[in-house]
Amino acid sequence: MDYNKIQSLGRVEDTLALEPFSDKWRAFGWGVAEADGHNHPVLAEILTHVPLESGRPTCLLAHTTKGKGVSFMENSVLWHYRTPQGEEYEAAMRELTEGQ
Repeated sequence: MDYNKIQSLGRVEDTLALEPFSDKWRAFGWGVAEADGHNHPVLAEILTHVPLESGRPTCLLAHTTKGKGVSFMENSVLWHYRTPQGEEYEAAMRELTEGQ
């Protein structure tokens, strides 16, 4: 599950108290792992151990940052339901490709 803590019109915590989110999954019988959702090697390693618990479904909570890597998009609710166009797109792509 991509857990960026943003929903359509605001932060999840302002609408619904999900925390402790992983405990809620466990209460329904799921095996749960949590990881930085931007760390692909860690995600891949966790996925090699699925199912995490025999006979139970697995939930991988991937903690992410909406718009990661683009200064004007990071953690902004606006970008949860909108895509960059024109100059915004070009600026975002420049930021994402800098330093590669």
